Formats: sequence, structure tokens, C-alpha cells
Amino acid sequence: MNKPPRIWVSNEKPAKGDILRVRAQMEHVMESGLRTDPATGQVRPRNLMSHFEAKMAGKLIFTWDPGISISQNPYIEFTFKAQQSGDLTFLWKDDAGQTLTAKKTIAVG
Repeated sequence: MNKPPRIWVSNEKPAKGDILRVRAQMEHVMESGLRTDPATGQVRPRNLMSHFEAKMAGKLIFTWDPGISISQNPYIEFTFKAQQSGDLTFLWKDDAGQTLTAKKTIAVG
């Protein structure tokens, strides 16, 4: 989770009430804990992205707790209604305790 996530928002300067589409993708191996390392024969430890949340101006607008069947480099897409200007913030957490954050500023006109 060292690389910055890719974030796309359909309109960063919407009118109040517009529906915004958000796409976010981050790089993560999403190791299930069910595979073995061919070099050592040891089971690779589980390390999945276990939590995602998006907040607009500090208010939670979307949360997701994925399971084991999510592929490497998880991609998420969601929509929300623009109500106020502020920072759209994102938070990812994984099983190893690592976190990744990002933000986009939305200016409602």
C-alpha cells in the first residue's frame, strides 16, 4: 500500500443536488492466506484489504468491508448526492494494520 491510490470523481465542481460518481483503486496484493510460497513451501500469511470508507466534509457517506473473494488491486465505484463543498476523503485498512488515505476537494456551486 505504498503507491497513492487512483481517484476519479465525475465532477469536482457540481451544483447542489447533482449525483457524483466516484471511482477509486489502490494497489494491494490481497493475499488470501490459502496459497503457499513455491520457494519455501510455507503458507503465505493472509493480508486482505479489510475496510474502506469515504467521507464528505467529515460525514461518512460510504463504507465497505470486503471479503476474501476480492481480487488484487481492489477497485470500488459508488455514487452520492452533492450537498456541500469540502474534502472527499478516503481510507483503506488491511489485515496487517496498514492504512492508506487520499482526498479530493469538491466545490459545490
